[in-house]
Amino acid sequence: MNMPLNTSANTSDPIAQARYNMIEQQIRPWNVLDLDILELLAVVRREDFVPAAYRSMAFMDIEVPLVPGDAEEAVRLGQSMLQPRVEARMLQDLKVQPTDRVLEIGAGSGYMAALLAHRAERVVSLEINPELASMARENLRNAGIQNADVRQGDGARDAIPDGPFDVIVLSGSVAEVPASLLALLREGGRLGAIVGSEPVMRFTLTRRTGSRFETTSPWDTIAPRLAHFPELSGFTF
Repeated sequence: MNMPLNTSANTSDPIAQARYNMIEQQIRPWNVLDLDILELLAVVRREDFVPAAYRSMAFMDIEVPLVPGDAEEAVRLGQSMLQPRVEARMLQDLKVQPTDRVLEIGAGSGYMAALLAHRAERVVSLEINPELASMARENLRNAGIQNADVRQGDGARDAIPDGPFDVIVLSGSVAEVPASLLALLREGGRLGAIVGSEPVMRFTLTRRTGSRFETTSPWDTIAPRLAHFPELSGFTF
């Protein structure tokens, strides 16, 4: 039986209380039961990866905007953090190992890269927005994380010379699993992406075995689109 975290709620510290509530009321009920993941979420300070203007939203079950101005527009354009429970479930299902080399598409503020860096040997994170790439680098530096490299680049169009990778994470949604990224997986490698179109999307986990790719889609969610990945063609009559 999985028990609650040893760290009890700290009612004298509202930030610690909010983090505890996020883990126990949002993340654990979403079948995130790996105690190492839950402990990691308690250690990596999510609020430090949220812009000051939106820090009050850091532990809410929403997509947090990362740029000033119209918050709804920022989320629509994918300039946002995914919901905490989605990030945590992705991290659990990808089963990142200490020797893994990881590629993330969509660095955002650097929070997911920080979580990945605690579990992997090396993380390369691409961010198409130069301001967000700069933010992610600064946040990771301030968090003392040295094994994550944030690069300004387009994960859908730019060449990625660092492969092959053991794990590839798409921190946003796509219409279909990109074949160009599957080609960057090494033997036994896993790619995790939120695939589909609203209102139906599923987290899709693809594992490479030789020349074959085995795919499972264990849970539903919704996430903003990553830029420039192709949409599926509609049928015309």
